[in-house]
Amino acid sequence: MEVFEAIEKRHSYRGEYTDDPVKKEDLLKIVQAGLQAPSGKNAQTTEFVIVDDREKIFQIGQMHTMQAMKNARAIILCIVDKDPEAVYEGYSFSVEDCAAAVENIMLAITALGYATVWIDGWLRLEKRAEKIAQIIDLPGSKKIKTLLPIGIPKEKLHQREKKAFTQRACFNRYSL
Repeated sequence: MEVFEAIEKRHSYRGEYTDDPVKKEDLLKIVQAGLQAPSGKNAQTTEFVIVDDREKIFQIGQMHTMQAMKNARAIILCIVDKDPEAVYEGYSFSVEDCAAAVENIMLAITALGYATVWIDGWLRLEKRAEKIAQIIDLPGSKKIKTLLPIGIPKEKLHQREKKAFTQRACFNRYSL
């Protein structure tokens, strides 16, 4: 799939997945797309844990009510340092690095015919990120920033309508 087609087709999928597995070679390609993302000062601050163990997926999925979590075929976790190192003029860019990597991953997931949804806020509530960290043996110096359940969607959905270009973008000066 060509990059602009993947951008157009990418959507947040919260529904049920088929029973088909996510191929290991596809998981490698997907995460490699995240590793190729830009990062502030090329610090490459993001790390990933790919969960394809059925029992661990079940443990994580039971914490959520969303179908995509309950029957995910794999889960990718974006990991960052709890206390990120400053890489430029006292600033760390681990949040931005994670966001760039996750977007690359989501486009790769779409291009390979799978679907996902970006889960972040849910992790912050009720110590869910910490509970999942225990399941994956994450060191205390690290934290889970984003979670992506993956599978082949049972339903064919489309990207939600976006506001018109002229409502969100302009040239040379702010005129919105």
